[in-house]
Amino acid sequence: MLPLFILDGKASPTRRIYIPKDKNEDRPLRIPTIRERAKQYLALLALEAPFEANSYGFRPGRSCHDAIEAIFIAINQKPKYVLDADIQGCFNEIDHNALLAKLSTFPAMKKQIKAWLKAEILEDNVYLTVEKGTSQGSLISPLLMNIALHGMEQAVIEFMKSLQLKGPDGKNIVKRRRASSINIIRYADDFVILHENALVIESCKKFIQNFLLSLGLKLKDNKTRICHTLHNFEGEPTGFDFLGFNICQYPIGKYAVRKTKVALTFRTLIRPSKSKIKEHFDKMKKIIGKTRKTDVLLMELNPKILGWARYYHTVASYKTFKWFDTLLFRALLKWQYKKHPTRSRKWLNNLYYHKKEEKNWVFGMKSPKNNELISLKSYTDVPIKRFVKVKGEKSPYDGDMLYWSFRLNNHPIISGNVSKLLKKQKGLCNFCNLPFFPTDIIERDHVIPLSKNGTHKISNMQLLHGHCHKIKTANDRKLM
Repeated sequence: MLPLFILDGKASPTRRIYIPKDKNEDRPLRIPTIRERAKQYLALLALEAPFEANSYGFRPGRSCHDAIEAIFIAINQKPKYVLDADIQGCFNEIDHNALLAKLSTFPAMKKQIKAWLKAEILEDNVYLTVEKGTSQGSLISPLLMNIALHGMEQAVIEFMKSLQLKGPDGKNIVKRRRASSINIIRYADDFVILHENALVIESCKKFIQNFLLSLGLKLKDNKTRICHTLHNFEGEPTGFDFLGFNICQYPIGKYAVRKTKVALTFRTLIRPSKSKIKEHFDKMKKIIGKTRKTDVLLMELNPKILGWARYYHTVASYKTFKWFDTLLFRALLKWQYKKHPTRSRKWLNNLYYHKKEEKNWVFGMKSPKNNELISLKSYTDVPIKRFVKVKGEKSPYDGDMLYWSFRLNNHPIISGNVSKLLKKQKGLCNFCNLPFFPTDIIERDHVIPLSKNGTHKISNMQLLHGHCHKIKTANDRKLM
């Protein structure tokens, strides 16, 4: 039998299942075997490489919030027209030959990836052949999708530089064709193109359609639109939704904003989209409606409250959080009246509502073990905090572990303890109080030596420069 992780250029058939995507649409998933998943994980580590600066989906060290912050930076000082686009069936329609032509790797890996792409599908006990698409549901399919779409940003920028748009008078409409005048931000198969001229956006739409056609892809008509961030455009409403956020600009007084040298006449606000607000509250009402026990209700609601609030806490969400707290309070009032229809309001309030710190009406229950209060979390408990976008084309594999230790909880290269200690020490050596640099040798040291009953716990660990560690060790030996 071959070793488990060998790249043998072969692939086992995948099982196809369907999961709900939209109301009237299912998403097909191809589930590989455990052996193939192990091989794909190794290939994923080997093929992970720096992509374009504004590609954020399915990449280590990059997130939805990076993409949203990139959009904010692009439109904060100037309203722009937007091509809000979605690729139709991206994972299922990618042309195999076009994808393999973009792969830059050794022959054995290329042969193995081709085998995964061509692996048969098992559905209803029938084996089906595959002519196009990646196996959505496997570990490596997001990376292959990124490889297929790699070059889109640079292609749009080059197209923009050579674009010639002339008006009726024969003069160029687009006077500035430099690369910085256009922005393309992509997250997986969703992307937006931003520019201050509507004709440029329309030209870019046609160019993107031709670019995708070479990959066997096309834009999804019902999810692709051209709009403007500050006013209506050809019947399209102001602003757009992207990754669950609503990005829109609103007119304000001429001197309302004084933080910049230029007085702005608009304000950029990014908030949770209305569809995601409704979807989340419907889920909360469903949980409340089907749950009877208080402890189970708290266990179900708290993770969802914190998870939703932490996703949206980087934008202007405070009013939404307060509104959700009010709606949840009303829904829980109905729940307790329905659960105890014969009890008085005073009895219900004493049972379900408690005082916690400075808050008086906190829904919860006393623990039967230690009589401690187990309370319902509040959306407004999560503070609004501005997100800092990742720098340029940086990658967790570029060797700058100081930068990534502050951004990532789990670094793919360095251990979790080193990352935690770097954050705790704020990037400074505990011996000389000088900062660590990417080229420095960093060593872990025991604050209390093991010879003096020190432990290996992280509370007894510190990070030192290599030369500082040698000096400290020598001093410790002299004191013995």
